[in-house]
Amino acid sequence: MTAKQTPPVASISLFTAGKEIRFLETLKRLQFSGQLLFTSAQEEQWVFYIYQGYIIYATGGHHPVRRWQRNLAVHCPQMPAQNAAIQRDLTEIEARGFTICWDYQLLCLWVGQQKITPEQASKVIQSLVGEVLFSVALASRVVYQIKEDNELSRPLVLIDVQEAIAQVQQMWQVWRNAKLGDLSPDKAPVIKEPEELRKRTSPQLYQTLSKLLDGQHTLRDLAMLMKQDVVQVTRSLLPYIQSGLVELINIPDLSAPVNSAVPKKPPTTAAPTGPLIACVDDSPLVCHTMETLLVAAGYRFVGVEDGLRAFAILLARKPDVIFLDLVMPNTNGYEICAKLRKLPGFRNTPIVILTGNDGFVDRVRAKLVGASDFLSKPVDAGTVLSVIRKHLEQGATSH
Repeated sequence: MTAKQTPPVASISLFTAGKEIRFLETLKRLQFSGQLLFTSAQEEQWVFYIYQGYIIYATGGHHPVRRWQRNLAVHCPQMPAQNAAIQRDLTEIEARGFTICWDYQLLCLWVGQQKITPEQASKVIQSLVGEVLFSVALASRVVYQIKEDNELSRPLVLIDVQEAIAQVQQMWQVWRNAKLGDLSPDKAPVIKEPEELRKRTSPQLYQTLSKLLDGQHTLRDLAMLMKQDVVQVTRSLLPYIQSGLVELINIPDLSAPVNSAVPKKPPTTAAPTGPLIACVDDSPLVCHTMETLLVAAGYRFVGVEDGLRAFAILLARKPDVIFLDLVMPNTNGYEICAKLRKLPGFRNTPIVILTGNDGFVDRVRAKLVGASDFLSKPVDAGTVLSVIRKHLEQGATSH
């Protein structure tokens, strides 16, 4: 077998908001730690930082700085939002060599200095995560990537994935029920036909609209300034938008106090091209979970739920690594492993036994039939990915 280099990150196409967001639930089941990146067809990108399956931060999109400063003003009104003041605090953490998430680092610094409370930091982060999830839900098509790392090793808050998804689904439903369609709250309203608007409104209302709709504030910004819900603000402007008197435009983000690192753009192709990984397990959930994780990590995947068909499929596909369930109807992992080891083409193929029983006898027997490794179920993402990397690297050095 010719071992291939493990790709550090890869992507898969998704077509609906529900599917891409639900991928977070898979990462929770696998206790994944690292980054989850979403990129839309318009090259808008969002990053979720995850610790053992929980969301600990989110950023990205067109307005990461604007979003952060807006939520800081709401939940931490005692803190300055000006770049000059922020830069003074950033000098205290630049020596650590951080390359991402200056905004998260600042929250950590301020909590440590007791300038803000942990509760305030938690509210900021939860609000940011909700806005980012909502933006992802608005995207018609995205690719997603995962990257295993621990860039943010100091969680200020652990946000449960299911709760976050439930909240954004509720927000989405309210938005749709208000007949706001595909309007984005991250766009800025600006008066397109001032004379016609003047004719259709009172002088006082026109004066108010002229001050607010200057093209410098998004709908979310206006909602904060007016201390109203963004749905309420958008609905009040909807008649003017529909009549063409007001239009929604894209505006640039506010300037960041540091040069933030930008995640690499996903590959242009959505199909994974890495080594082929097989999973033989009679549980559809296990196969589906493994497929979702491994394809997102850039590997090709083949799942086999019927143990009796496993030998023929593995023989035909010749995977680079095989995960093999120990207990299945009509057969077991020992028999399949022993048969594979008798074939020249599979003598060096890494075979990892999966089992719900982490017993010494099972481990010894697995080794006797030629298993390369042994994992207990339920598996977690870090262990699965590290086992694959270990055996692929071992294969590369032996050739």
